[in-house]
Amino acid sequence: MSKNAIVIGAGIVGLATARALVAKGFQVKVFERSSKAVGASIRNFGMVWPIGQPEGTMLNRAMRSREIWKDVAKAANIWHDECGSIHLAYNADEQLVLTELYEIFTTQGRAVQLLSPAEINSKYNGINTNGLLCGLYSDSEMIVNSPKAIPAVASFLAKGLAVQFYWDMAISRIETGKVFCGNTIFEADLIILCSGSDFETLFPASFSNVSITKCKLQMMRFVHQDPNFRINTSVCGGLSLIHYTSFQAANSLAVLKKRYQLDYPEYIANGIHVMVSQNDDGELIVGDTHEYGLTFDPFDRAHLNKYVLDYLATFMNISDWKLSQTWNGIYPKMTDGNTEVFLNPLKDVYVINGVGGAGMTLSFGLAEELLVNI
Repeated sequence: MSKNAIVIGAGIVGLATARALVAKGFQVKVFERSSKAVGASIRNFGMVWPIGQPEGTMLNRAMRSREIWKDVAKAANIWHDECGSIHLAYNADEQLVLTELYEIFTTQGRAVQLLSPAEINSKYNGINTNGLLCGLYSDSEMIVNSPKAIPAVASFLAKGLAVQFYWDMAISRIETGKVFCGNTIFEADLIILCSGSDFETLFPASFSNVSITKCKLQMMRFVHQDPNFRINTSVCGGLSLIHYTSFQAANSLAVLKKRYQLDYPEYIANGIHVMVSQNDDGELIVGDTHEYGLTFDPFDRAHLNKYVLDYLATFMNISDWKLSQTWNGIYPKMTDGNTEVFLNPLKDVYVINGVGGAGMTLSFGLAEELLVNI
């Protein structure tokens, strides 16, 4: 007789957990407080981003997640673009870091190339080649259109894997074997809480006892005046080199960071690094900023978006881009070096949270790993 599981939260972590539970033979119900996913899982670049993960467990997790994303996308007819990524260098210190990373990543078995300006110009569109020294290309990155892909994954789980979804159903209490939605009780052998807001309210003591904060980011969406324009990859400026853990392997990164602290103090203070992805509608997704705390002003700051655009203009030709949308997103972030939260506050009740800004990159692989022994 199969066991029953309840997952709370229909963002990427909840969807990945539901999929992994079905693979283990569970009959799964997913409860979501909103009528659709509206949180951080749809407010991002849509990047599946192994290049940012360090060698070992995290890179393996990212690559497994990428594999699952491809399988689900093909089965559900979800648009995805295996376009890779490129990090650009316009200064000698950036070029040195990229050269070191090329050698390190090649030794690690990653599929990377160190491209000349002429090669970059021949392969990709819209990149500013004035003063460009080189670019580090990686073929492991993939893009999905998050606002479309997340509901499409939920639909696939419902139709293809018999997962039952309960929308507009806020869970008010959890006990072993039971969840409460007002006066209505749903029972299950296993309960897994995957929603950040629900973790904070349903298990406040557990939330306060872990080293977790929140990150607010600001992002923008643009359209190009040429509807056929395609960059053909995702593009990052030099500031991204000091953002991702995997790049810390470069010996020269500390020197580059010191230079950035002198040249871009406002960017460092506001956690700004700049990258752009492009979806199937041709829209250009640009960001982002990083503000940390437990409570945020709900309004976007125009001057932060201007910092982002000023830096974007140093490596992309944006004269034909038109701003169409701005927004912010909030996600939980660990402060103690851990890569996620995995708690067992009650018998047969678990919490999965705190994957930071890498939910699209890591969630499918993480869910498989965490559920192995459940």
